[in-house]
Amino acid sequence: MPVDFNGYWKMLSNENFEEYLRALDVNVALRKIANLLKPDKEIVQDGDHMIIRTLSTFRNYIMDFQVGKEFEEDLTGIDDRKCMCLASWVRKKQGYHQRRPQWEARRLRTTALKSSGTRCLQSKRTPSDRACLLSIAQDASRPLHGPLLHNSVPS
Repeated sequence: MPVDFNGYWKMLSNENFEEYLRALDVNVALRKIANLLKPDKEIVQDGDHMIIRTLSTFRNYIMDFQVGKEFEEDLTGIDDRKCMCLASWVRKKQGYHQRRPQWEARRLRTTALKSSGTRCLQSKRTPSDRACLLSIAQDASRPLHGPLLHNSVPS
């Protein structure tokens, strides 16, 4: 049984994020804006099906995928690319690992999301092998918006 990521999550910290964006060749203005944001994440999980909405004042971003099946991630507005990804469960389904072959060619490592109850850690690696660590905590006072449709964003 996979770990349950369902819930509304608030960002606690985001270490080395600007360096990670620089390695993606994100322009300096967008890096500065992104570094100031404190996005929330709303995760709806049904077994291996995941919908992850990243919500901020600047941009809302939705990933809808099935763990174990390749999917296209649209990074328009971030680094203006579309990228094929594959998410797979790791460590007895206590987290998942996302593979982006196009980024690996640029020596960027992939994302891992691990949960320990009400806290989650998302990690990414830069070419210099520095970790970009996003720490989030579950906010039980914020209920989910209910069933999410593909690419739906609340008003």
